[in-house]
Amino acid sequence: MRSRKKKVLILALVLALVFSIIVIYPSKNQSPGTVHALEDFEAVAGNRDSRSYEHYQETYASTAKPDTTVRIEGEAYTETDNGEFKVVQRYEGLDGSAVITPESGTIRWDVPVQVSGLYHVRIHYYPVEGKSSGIERKLELNGEVPFREADVLLFDRVWGNREDHIRQDDRGNDLRPRQVEKPEWQLASFRDSGGYFEEPFQFYFEKGTQQLSLTSLRESMAIDYIELYQEEAVPAYAELQKTFDSLGLKAASPVMLKLQGEEAITKSSPTLAPISDRSSPSLEPYDVSKIRINAIGGVNWKLPGEWVEWEIDVPEDGLYQIALKVKQDQLRGIYATRSLTINGKAPFEEMKRIRFNYSPSWQIQVLGNGAEEPYQFHLEKGKHRLRMTVTLGDIAPLLRTVESSVLELNELYRKILMITSNKPDPLRDYQLEKRIPEMTEVFEKQAVILTSVAEYLEKATGEQSDKVAILNAMVVQLKDMAARPETVPKRLDTFKINVGGLGTWILTVREQPITMDYLIVAPAGQEMPKAEASAVQQVKHELGAYVASYTEDYDSIGNVEKKKDSITVWITTGRDQAQVLKGMIDDTFTPDTDVSVQLRLVPPNILLPATLAGEGPDVAMQMGEDIPVNYAMRNAAADLSKFPDYKEVASRFRASGITPYEYDGGVYALPEQQHFPMLFYRKDILNELGLEPPKTWQDVYNAIAVLQKHNMEFYLPIEDTLNNANMVPNATFAMLLYQNDGNFYAEDGKKSALDSEISMEAFKRWTQFYTNYKFPLKADFPNRFRTGEMPIGIADYTTYNMLTVLAPEIRNLWDFTIVPGTQLPDGSIRHEVASATSAVMMLENASNKEAAWKFMKWWTDESTQIEYGREMEGLMGAAARYPTANIEALEQLPWPVKDYKNLEKQWEWVQGIPQMPGGYFTGRHLDNAFRKVVNANENPREALSDYVLYIDDEIELKRKEFNLK
Repeated sequence: MRSRKKKVLILALVLALVFSIIVIYPSKNQSPGTVHALEDFEAVAGNRDSRSYEHYQETYASTAKPDTTVRIEGEAYTETDNGEFKVVQRYEGLDGSAVITPESGTIRWDVPVQVSGLYHVRIHYYPVEGKSSGIERKLELNGEVPFREADVLLFDRVWGNREDHIRQDDRGNDLRPRQVEKPEWQLASFRDSGGYFEEPFQFYFEKGTQQLSLTSLRESMAIDYIELYQEEAVPAYAELQKTFDSLGLKAASPVMLKLQGEEAITKSSPTLAPISDRSSPSLEPYDVSKIRINAIGGVNWKLPGEWVEWEIDVPEDGLYQIALKVKQDQLRGIYATRSLTINGKAPFEEMKRIRFNYSPSWQIQVLGNGAEEPYQFHLEKGKHRLRMTVTLGDIAPLLRTVESSVLELNELYRKILMITSNKPDPLRDYQLEKRIPEMTEVFEKQAVILTSVAEYLEKATGEQSDKVAILNAMVVQLKDMAARPETVPKRLDTFKINVGGLGTWILTVREQPITMDYLIVAPAGQEMPKAEASAVQQVKHELGAYVASYTEDYDSIGNVEKKKDSITVWITTGRDQAQVLKGMIDDTFTPDTDVSVQLRLVPPNILLPATLAGEGPDVAMQMGEDIPVNYAMRNAAADLSKFPDYKEVASRFRASGITPYEYDGGVYALPEQQHFPMLFYRKDILNELGLEPPKTWQDVYNAIAVLQKHNMEFYLPIEDTLNNANMVPNATFAMLLYQNDGNFYAEDGKKSALDSEISMEAFKRWTQFYTNYKFPLKADFPNRFRTGEMPIGIADYTTYNMLTVLAPEIRNLWDFTIVPGTQLPDGSIRHEVASATSAVMMLENASNKEAAWKFMKWWTDESTQIEYGREMEGLMGAAARYPTANIEALEQLPWPVKDYKNLEKQWEWVQGIPQMPGGYFTGRHLDNAFRKVVNANENPREALSDYVLYIDDEIELKRKEFNLK
């Protein structure tokens, strides 16, 4: 009886599982690709900004567009500045001459213009091998940048898979194809690098000889020629269909040409490497437990201008339809847009904007105008290039409008802040509507503008979503503040949050990700395959994946075969980083040294218990700055200075990078990453206030007076005490200390040096920023920098990556430079800062120290660090730019020339903070003394003196514990 009940229960559970899978994964029918059905939104932006392209367009709106082409040969330049420009013959297959322009300097040409008017401009160029980043140039006409967007023109490199086939590791898993440059001569129009304008820029040229100049901002390029021209008109599909009918073109014979997404021959960025997607068993190829490279795109294919290109061999002339198996599961309440070109040209107007609506599951999308009207494409027999490019389409004017609103609302917020401060008195009537007469008008105007954006978006997508909700929340607040201006001071915080939400909205909507499995070219009427797997396939997939979770080793990365010399390496960051590293190991390290590496991805806190249990690795990577010396004290880390070629290896780094790993005459790790503070500033706001970036601390005090007069703030870094057991000494204090010849430790680390007169003075100056000048103890600097509340501040240089990616609305409005310094009597200025590092270390119980040392040398080598840095940026974008500690490698990473020079200038002043037994008390008690002064009004000298006693006691205790003299 029990047995029967059990069987019935099991059967019921299985049926429930099958039913749930059918509900969750319904079989999908094909869906037509659609184009926008609404008229374009008219952007309300930029016209009041005399430097914007929109204002430029308006100025020359009635100007003629001469139907003529003017070509300027690259080698026919008139002058150059600050760079080595070289004329070459037959460069990379070119039939003729070209000029190679380096990564810095300016080149100028005379342009003979016969007819005044608006012209498009294009360039025939070749991306010279460099740092693997996009090529950037600034355009000037007759010595002036015509509009702000011409400050940075972006020209693509060409990338492709290194191998023609997908390689596998020795466990049968596909390996992500490495991306390599496949440079070729390209013809590119000058267009908006942000993607906010769909068509190429138009420039006004007066009749006569005009001067055109290009200034290198990043990377080198060879230039064959530059042309002034007019874009050809692209017909609408209805016109093209009439042409097809008049020519008697017919559908091709039944055939289905399928191009797998991962077989793309070229791309615009190394981030567009093929990917593995395990969301459905319908993907091609598929395996229930092994990794299969079976798609392209995803969250990496999202930024305007990024393109992927496939090549197809058509068997006969005729009319074909195009279908895509895609998934757009990232943008709910909005849609992603792509443009399609065939052999470099848009076949008809509708292909400039192909819409992909939100869907959590895979769909077959036939390009067409509704389900009953698939578009037909005339393809001749032979090979054709199909390119799909991320474009903002009809979203672009919405973004320009909201970005303009954010800038105007931020400007108004700063005006309000100048009157109320960021902590308004709740009992005071500031009479803002009288002191800022335009305030209520701006609120009302922006409410109307944002309402129109929200309504357009709602109509376009047919739904209300979080994308519309953010806009509506802002509108409600703006209307209410316009109606009740006396409430504005009390609502400044929520106003700032809502404006910040608009900035995030811009960032989210600007990104347009889709994932593609394959592309189909077939005659009209051809039956398309189903997009999703059947219920039975889903059941098999789920059960197989469940079993595989017990049988597959998901911790080991890549090949696991052991050679005669073998080492185990642990890495604590993400799987993406581990896979990139393992690919590099299998490609270069193992073949060159015959040493196999078992790379394991482990949690950060597992090294200590594993080492104590005798189960630790030979080499540990990405270790915190405090770990190597702590292990060395306990004889658990190997002394690298004993290797005969150590000094040669150490010369790859600055002395400041090695300092934290020196202990008792030995060196116990090599630095992987090294980062340090820089001064960030908003150019636009400092210009408004009449300020220059401060060069000395006296300049900082002068700037603070001006900023605080306008209720703005200067940011200094301060450590977060929450869950921060290994607190490092504060960066500002370290600057003030090192710039005055101070030190953290005395007598070879036997006691703290924070009781010296230099330290006391540095500590007093540091605390005065918070006691006398009321600096905030906690601040979200990147966001307050965006809004302009903190237009200047000192932060880690990796903040540059964050601002580049996450604050598109202030692009070109900010910069960074070396930190303020201490001026000496002779007039020179010292700019010392302390750095933070991460390390690769060898464990003392490593079974094969020679093999482990070979790995560490390979890993910290210039070429390896460059490749890893470029791979990571290629995989994850500019936000993941790698802060390598290798001197030569940093120069070769894709930094704009000007920014790298600033980094290099600051790096020369960097000092490392030594690690000592008991040294973990230094940062902790320095912060305790600081808090006592700031929060309890204690005398700075007395507070620091009290805590120095604790630091000295702990150092003495630890030295006794480890029998140190």
